[in-house]
Amino acid sequence: MDHIQLKCFISVARTLSFSEAARRNYVSQSTVSRYIRDLEKEFGVKLFERTRREVILTNEGKLLLPYAQDIIDTLNKATSVVSQLNSGSGGRLRLAYDATSVEYPTRCLKSFTKLYPNIAIDMVCLSGSDISSAINSSEHDFFFMLRDMIPDSNNLNIEVTSKDKLSLLVPSRFETVGNAVSGTELKNQKFILLSEAESPILYMEIMDIFRTFHFSPDSVTEFDDVRSIYMAVEAGMGVSILPAQLIDGFSRKTVKKLEFRGIETDLVYVAAWKKDNSNPAAHLFLNTIKDRISVTDEDEEYVL
Repeated sequence: MDHIQLKCFISVARTLSFSEAARRNYVSQSTVSRYIRDLEKEFGVKLFERTRREVILTNEGKLLLPYAQDIIDTLNKATSVVSQLNSGSGGRLRLAYDATSVEYPTRCLKSFTKLYPNIAIDMVCLSGSDISSAINSSEHDFFFMLRDMIPDSNNLNIEVTSKDKLSLLVPSRFETVGNAVSGTELKNQKFILLSEAESPILYMEIMDIFRTFHFSPDSVTEFDDVRSIYMAVEAGMGVSILPAQLIDGFSRKTVKKLEFRGIETDLVYVAAWKKDNSNPAAHLFLNTIKDRISVTDEDEEYVL
């Protein structure tokens, strides 16, 4: 059974005429008759009662008709959508990310929108408490975030997109020897952190830094967004600990980045998407994700 057979069946069922069905589908009447016989053989039932004067749709034919129409309608819609996406003339993509995962999806979007400028893109920043329910729903096509924020699931594909490390964000006037700091230099600092609710994995990694340096900060202020942290550090309210690439995205010279001396602060970022995602725009965007993984664009910059 193929879609041409179904189209001919629908035409005969609507017109009750083999000759008219042949005309509408640009085939011979004998071809229509053969298609109907093939369908009847496949289903094991008669779809039409035929006499010299009339064609009558059987009960089995009446039962098949709406299903055949649904199949053809679905195929036409799929063909139209894929054609539109291939030409960049339509579609919608839905992306979700956490507060620290800005750099990589920004680069993907930069490439994708050049190729498909007419595909609409929805974006949402998810807090830690929203991630699990968002992944379980079908509202988003892709998730960009720290690997440990994505729950293990047989329904998800997960691809490592980039690696980073935690660094210290300080005012430009912050005095230190070289470009790295030790635990001793940090003990008396006021810390301004992304809240645990916003990014629990990042918060846990920062607490591990404090434990590694054997101290607990006396003052910790938490914000739910990175820009507020940046403003607070720039104003001299304290120092912060953020992914290095996120700090590099700040464009002003009033802050600077320092490394941590003697400890590892590695971070792994991923893209995740559901295996059964049928959105054609998502399949196009997946190609961009994989292309961007294999390309290093050291000269590209993004600004928060």
